Amino acid sequence: MSVPEEPVEEQWVDDHAGPVVRPYAMTRGRTQPVWGAFDRIALVTATVTTTAPEAGMEPEHLAIVRMCQRPLSVAELAAYLNLPLGTVRVMLGDLLDRRLVQVREPHPAGTHPDADIIEAAINGLRAL
Repeated sequence: MSVPEEPVEEQWVDDHAGPVVRPYAMTRGRTQPVWGAFDRIALVTATVTTTAPEAGMEPEHLAIVRMCQRPLSVAELAAYLNLPLGTVRVMLGDLLDRRLVQVREPHPAGTHPDADIIEAAINGLRAL
């Protein structure tokens, strides 16, 4: 009689980095940010140069602050961190809540500049 084999547990291990944390563990199971919607092309800029780790902050939070010393899009952050877009959005919501980043959302498609601005530009071009 053969002994039944125990099921093999799936391990998240990277050959070079070691154990890998699943994205939902970084966000403590949250799928929506506490603030903001964060369009993929929204630009994120840090409001501080460095920050000390605070309760509830993951190393990726600190990495976002470091990387955003110059404006980066949400999509770029996800690519550089090698994380799903949803995970990065949740983390950005945390950082926005702590006022460690500011986010500039793109202008909605179909919006036009104010007529006064266009008229001033035309007048300026005519003056040349």
